[in-house]
Amino acid sequence: MTGNTTFTMIKPQAVADGHMGNIIAKIIEGGFKIKALKYTMLSAEQAKKFYAIHSERPFFEGLVSFMSSGPIVAAVLEKEDAVLAYRNYIGATNPANAEAGTIRALYGTSIEANAVHGSDSDENAVIESAFFFSEFERF
Repeated sequence: MTGNTTFTMIKPQAVADGHMGNIIAKIIEGGFKIKALKYTMLSAEQAKKFYAIHSERPFFEGLVSFMSSGPIVAAVLEKEDAVLAYRNYIGATNPANAEAGTIRALYGTSIEANAVHGSDSDENAVIESAFFFSEFERF
């Protein structure tokens, strides 16, 4: 069964480069409804917790350092079959391989600084949304 919500995060480099507004506009243009939105910054400990699934991978420490290097924008999005729709919309993890016009092709600068995070499953969308937003904050 597919869900109608997903989680995204505009990454520090895209925020620092001034793309936050353009990315939010692009998300809306793609037919996604914003159900929750938060401008915040992850501590290293919070980034470690959020990306714990990758803790054994060689890129983990670099990922934690990058994700705690500056402000991010966290959001819960709604659309039919949201996880798959959003992952297709943002493009490949490596911006160099992302289809033209996708968020990562437009605003990503590297595999790590690929502009946005997108949940990879309905289950993770729920977990990741709850990491940033209480039930009260999602509507």
